[in-house]
Amino acid sequence: MAATQQDEIAQMSDLSIGLFKGRQRGNWIRLRTVILLRWIAIAGQVGAIIFAQAMYDLQLDLGLCLLVIGTAIIANLIAMVIFPETKRLTETENLLMVLFDLLQLGLLLFISGGLHNPFYVLLLGPVMVSAGVLTARSTVMLGLTAIALATILARAHMPLMTETGEYLRVPDLFLFGNWVAIVIAVVFLSLYARRVAVEMHAMSDALEATQMALLREQKLTDIGGVVAAAAHELGTPLATIKLTSAELIEELSDRPDLQDDARLIRAQADRCRDILRSMGQAGKDDLHLRQAPLMAVLREAAEPHLARGKTVLFDAGPSGAADLPHPTVLRSPEIIHGLRNLVQNGVDFARDRVWIDCEWDQTRIMVRIMDDGQGYPAHLIGRIGDPFVARRRGGQRPGYEGMGLGLFIAKTLLERTGADLSFANGGDAFLPPSEQPDRCGAVVAVVWPRDRIDAAARAAAPLGENRPLLI
Repeated sequence: MAATQQDEIAQMSDLSIGLFKGRQRGNWIRLRTVILLRWIAIAGQVGAIIFAQAMYDLQLDLGLCLLVIGTAIIANLIAMVIFPETKRLTETENLLMVLFDLLQLGLLLFISGGLHNPFYVLLLGPVMVSAGVLTARSTVMLGLTAIALATILARAHMPLMTETGEYLRVPDLFLFGNWVAIVIAVVFLSLYARRVAVEMHAMSDALEATQMALLREQKLTDIGGVVAAAAHELGTPLATIKLTSAELIEELSDRPDLQDDARLIRAQADRCRDILRSMGQAGKDDLHLRQAPLMAVLREAAEPHLARGKTVLFDAGPSGAADLPHPTVLRSPEIIHGLRNLVQNGVDFARDRVWIDCEWDQTRIMVRIMDDGQGYPAHLIGRIGDPFVARRRGGQRPGYEGMGLGLFIAKTLLERTGADLSFANGGDAFLPPSEQPDRCGAVVAVVWPRDRIDAAARAAAPLGENRPLLI
């Protein structure tokens, strides 16, 4: 049982490391996307120059402008020739591409008025791209580069001039305001975009981890059913082999060498029976076995954690004075895996005991899991169930690196079945430890509308045929 728990922790640890440490989202962008966006920027730059000269008679150094724009065109053409369109850029390549676009834009602004040119706001574009897909280090580097360019452009630039020789410039106060605005915008908008992107990526990764956990639970359930079905189907031929070998042993009493072979055959048949019996307990994938009494489902969910040195106590009964029979619920992988994660969380942080209570009435079914540990920190209760929440107590949860992924998976899977989860502490923060109740640790309440998981309410149609299992 301990080995099973270690395997589960190791698999969850590998899952979290693979999802959250091994991914570099800067490697996800295709070169084709960057090239397309650069073509759009080039078209916009050419259009702005033509429009400025045709409509407002601004005197720009067309030679320098076309030279700067031409560098971007040449860079795009080289990238299209050297690399395939399906190439995905590395983090460093993405950084260099965005940095090139930022410097090219800064140089174009230098020869077209600097911060007197209202298009200076486009300096924010590369920084926002970096904040969304690149690392924090790359974003800081590009942000500092944008601020440095804005500082240089405020002092050093080629002036904008009309056809009559009049210089177009904003007052120094507005020029300083433009510089302050671009600095604040780079800092604030990059932090804002970074925060939103991190939240979205974290939720995406956690949902993917939840799906992988659910698929793993389903696979284990299917494998257990196949093993039990194999044991059932092989029972008759193994019994025949055993009976025949027993008869051979009696008939070969005068042939000790052949009698030993017959004994070996019987021993190997017994060994096959024992192996098949020990490999799985889930039973055949029978539609009747997709439902079970509520307490049986709770014990199945808690089974991997019953032999980890903590006492797990079960209690069940109808709520209030109602005299209702024990409900039979659906044995879905979401329910079993979600409850198993909650039980594991309780066992991980309990001092000695964990209580699993369930009660029901006509309209709802509730499961409450409590421990006698230190409980949740008060400042984290509102965030319990979100991925990457800091560790719950002073000791780090083994294998989960304090990310809150286990509780997030449990919450997501159980809510998918219609459950409503609430997290609280059973103790009183104002009482001394000697006066705290036994159930003073963390409390998780899972409440379902009864018609969502009650097998009697969900099985209105005939059960039908068993589905085949694919391996």
